[in-house]
Amino acid sequence: MPMNAFTPLLRRSRLAPLALACSLLVSGAAWSQAAPAPAPAAAPAAAQAPAGVDMVSSLSNIPAPTLGAKAWLTLDATSGQIIAAQNPQEAVEPASLTKLMSAYVIFEALESGRLKLDQKVHISEKAWKTEGSRMFVNPNTDVSVDDLLQGMLVQSGNDATVALAEAVAGSESAFAALMNQQAKALGMKHTHFTNAPGLPDPDHMTTVEDLAILARALVQRFPQYRHYDSQKEFTYNNIKQSNRNRLLWADSTVDGLKTGHTQSAGYCLVATALRDGRRVVSVLVGAASDAARTESSLKLLNWSFKNFDTVKLLDKGKPAVSARVWEGATETAELGLPEALWVTVPRGRADDIKTEARYTQPLMAPLTEGARAGTLVISLDGKELEQRPLLVLHSVDEAGFFGRLLDKIRLLFE
Repeated sequence: MPMNAFTPLLRRSRLAPLALACSLLVSGAAWSQAAPAPAPAAAPAAAQAPAGVDMVSSLSNIPAPTLGAKAWLTLDATSGQIIAAQNPQEAVEPASLTKLMSAYVIFEALESGRLKLDQKVHISEKAWKTEGSRMFVNPNTDVSVDDLLQGMLVQSGNDATVALAEAVAGSESAFAALMNQQAKALGMKHTHFTNAPGLPDPDHMTTVEDLAILARALVQRFPQYRHYDSQKEFTYNNIKQSNRNRLLWADSTVDGLKTGHTQSAGYCLVATALRDGRRVVSVLVGAASDAARTESSLKLLNWSFKNFDTVKLLDKGKPAVSARVWEGATETAELGLPEALWVTVPRGRADDIKTEARYTQPLMAPLTEGARAGTLVISLDGKELEQRPLLVLHSVDEAGFFGRLLDKIRLLFE
């Protein structure tokens, strides 16, 4: 067959990709629609590790201390990573650790202006009669919110807690509904509250993992109220009571948070310490005595500070990766994190941390600032330590007609 007999076929084959690209462009954004849609923006990082993510202690050769408690957990408050835990999701009775959630809801009311520290709260008969530990308020008197907060967090007064609950929500049952609503918002998946002070109830349960989420949220969101947690004593009605958190006397770096005790729950303590700018939270429930919960909590804090480091890998708003963008006004998009990235690792292992950016490919314009485009995975020795959402840092508009056409042709050969 003469050579020129192949010429029309040759021309058609060369024009085929161009024709296909034009048809795609004219028919609408069929190509870009085929790409997975960006996932919703991630919720604030919670304490629990995602499925498949390892606790930091799994990478250390130094075992956690042996503790006489039903369940316990230690958490780096900066990175949000669980360092080590025992029975982290076992249902436990929180006792007066419940007051941490009561405090969270009350602090929110203060910040929104629905409550003021110098506001007087009327003490109802119900609040006055509440059983258990007491601030010793008198019925039908008026007490300031500031005094009641000290009565609740320093003296662990159940009467003060119920009075504050009524001031915020009108009734204790309505306040408990607010507590449960807040627990859900924080990601406390295994928690349900029925009362404000933490009185025993079969339906009033939580886990040490959920308590760690709550403790981290408290210290990060409400630092202006931390002085209540670290206050060693408070006198009201000529009755002086000491804070039951003995770590406030044993270690000057400890500045909170709350004790709890009932016969069925045992002795419980959520403690936190700040050393050289790094904050660690320990949660311990079901100890046999006040001395045991104090000693065990201090062991957890010391072990966590001594054997692990927390390092900053990335600043807020700084790109983690420059990703190739198709059909965009620019060829790359900067993907980063909504917050600075801190990672906790065994001491001396910071240089061995590895990061991997996983994002939709091909990444198609337009891209909107703040939209989620993928995930940043942080690992050490092949084990995942953390996953964070990768967000688009700056919007990328669609390219013009010919720019999009050119990228469609390029994609055909990718």
